[in-house]
Amino acid sequence: MITKITGTLVSLRDAEATVAAGPFEYQVLVPEFVRRQLQSLLNEKISLRTITYLDGNPQKGRLSPRMVGFMTEAEKEFFDLVCSVDGVGVKKALRAMVRPVQEVATYIEEADVKQLTTLPGIGPAVADRVIAKLRRKMPKFALIVAKDFAGDEPERADILTEVFEALVSLGHSNADARKKIEAVVDQGKKLKTLEEFLTEIYRLGVE
Repeated sequence: MITKITGTLVSLRDAEATVAAGPFEYQVLVPEFVRRQLQSLLNEKISLRTITYLDGNPQKGRLSPRMVGFMTEAEKEFFDLVCSVDGVGVKKALRAMVRPVQEVATYIEEADVKQLTTLPGIGPAVADRVIAKLRRKMPKFALIVAKDFAGDEPERADILTEVFEALVSLGHSNADARKKIEAVVDQGKKLKTLEEFLTEIYRLGVE
């Protein structure tokens, strides 16, 4: 299975990027939020984290492997989670993901059915299932994607979830907890434990 592809972005259409890597060109499907990130990178070297799925009709024996690409490991993990919800799957998730991961994660975390149903193909019933299954897993995505805090280190993303949950348990609202964590992340310090994060949050005194 191909999990990462690095090469030159030679073309970019509505939902598909073509990446030249060595003697080969690869077609990589991309959600709209990824396509927008790639717009300014035509003819430049890029790296995409990828997932692979089989597309076609298994009853007719017509199955083709397809790749879906993302700019970061966090985006890829988020997309995988959305695809795992009953009634979604890869094709629906590809169509639905027109907003940045950080925004969609916030909608899910805040159980905002109204905003989720503005995504193409996501009706109220699907939105409810997405919230029920994924809500508790969203804090790190609502925090890290725009800042690329975690990079390829899942454990750094997990500590953000711990910090978020600790702040909420102490009485802070979701929005306030995110604001405090983002203020610490902006400092660029390599904090690795819950205690280090909380110490820095209260040292900064973010209101």
